[in-house]
Amino acid sequence: MSSSLTPPDFGLPPEPAASPQSQSPDRGRRVSRETLEKIERSSAAAPNTPVAKDVMSEKKIFNRLMEKPVKTPAETRIFTISNQKGGVGKTSTAVNLAAALALKGMNVLVVDNDPQGNASTALNIEHSTDINSTYDVLIDDMPLADVVTKAPDLENLWVAPANIDLAGAEIELVSMVARETRLKTALADYATYREREGLPRLDYIFIDCPPSLGLLTINAFVAAREVLIPIQAEYYALEGLSQLLKNISMIQKHLNSELFISTIMLTMFDGRTNLAAQVAEEVRGHFPDQVLDAVIPRSVRISEAPSYQQTVLTYDPQSTGSVAYLKAAIEIAIKGK
Repeated sequence: MSSSLTPPDFGLPPEPAASPQSQSPDRGRRVSRETLEKIERSSAAAPNTPVAKDVMSEKKIFNRLMEKPVKTPAETRIFTISNQKGGVGKTSTAVNLAAALALKGMNVLVVDNDPQGNASTALNIEHSTDINSTYDVLIDDMPLADVVTKAPDLENLWVAPANIDLAGAEIELVSMVARETRLKTALADYATYREREGLPRLDYIFIDCPPSLGLLTINAFVAAREVLIPIQAEYYALEGLSQLLKNISMIQKHLNSELFISTIMLTMFDGRTNLAAQVAEEVRGHFPDQVLDAVIPRSVRISEAPSYQQTVLTYDPQSTGSVAYLKAAIEIAIKGK
């Protein structure tokens, strides 16, 4: 994988000249009937007003992005989404990138490793204390196959839910054997299970972490190969990042030499302010090869979607937030060739 980032072309792809066989690495999209109907309804003609014109523009961009082919990675890409600063959009990034890649035909797993269980909520997955969760995987050695469930809105998206029991896992893990590698082992066993059962190989795994650097996050770092860091485009954007980088360096040295920061994403971006532009410039100056060109704007739709137990891509498929996450997902896929 190259560490340099070539800005992707988000435009409408040219008319295909190759035969269907040459397109075999690009999977067709598999989405629920309800999601397809929502996309069709939102594509209906709108009044000729300035706001409507903006909406139609987003629809055109969305449709072009949906037409752009995305090839499957050569092997499963496992991302840990982490930032010890809270409220920067870790969970929104995890679930919406997963949904975007699932819309593009990828097979995706979201591992909810946060006791709050917000990723489970956004993907409409039951996560009460009566449900098997990542707690049972980490503490009781339950197979991940007994925990993972399909997301209802996207056929090729799976979720390992979390519940409040996970809050005690930090303490319980301290005295356990192989405490840092339990999630890694569980994911490896799950990959073997899927192969044995004839299930499709996972293309992407996103691990959503709590806003801390404890054993839950360490397990995620050891299980993953790539780190994705969401950074809020505000004044304290880089606050605490140095400690996160030190921890990643320690993980690389002692537990997972393959771990690296592949992606940094600017979230809650308000293009109307000079501050957002200044923060973006500063972050890109520090991490020129890792920062995505796509930025995630401040969006009411992104904020509303979890309250309806949906991602923004199923809640309002052609909103500004949906387009932004779809752009980011395609860029990540292209970057990982």
